[in-house]
Amino acid sequence: MCKKRNWCWMLALSLGLLFVLTACGGGAPKVDWTLEISGAVSTPLKLDYGTLAQMPQVDLKDILMQKSLGEDEVASWSGPALDEIFKKAGVGDYSSVTATAADGYAIEISRDELQGAIIALKKDSAWITKAEPDKGPIRLVCPETPANRWVFQIQKIQVNP
Repeated sequence: MCKKRNWCWMLALSLGLLFVLTACGGGAPKVDWTLEISGAVSTPLKLDYGTLAQMPQVDLKDILMQKSLGEDEVASWSGPALDEIFKKAGVGDYSSVTATAADGYAIEISRDELQGAIIALKKDSAWITKAEPDKGPIRLVCPETPANRWVFQIQKIQVNP
């Protein structure tokens, strides 16, 4: 089929590179970050950034960020659904989670507040790690909850029975 060996080799290399880029989360940045899911789970998880980027992504469009300080903001977010992550961890019935950020900040969030929540990797189509490095690389976004209850730089989610 290929008459010139170099051309065939370049075609195979290009297709291989395209496959690798597609498989790596569509151009997701390389980030050293891990999200830990523990507590009332059957399978505790440690999900690295690359794994989160490869999971099916949910788009939340025009979400009102009700802030306790400063002006409210409307933004769009993308990332894997928290419910899907919880399925992987074998989360059953639970009352709340304790979400902990890299700086040690922790907050208890009820199950009702987590409806439709995602682990956001993108804000307004830009990777959070590049667009807002001081608030990334990932963020817990709960669209039905005021933004002061969201957690940026989230590292741990403990599921409480």
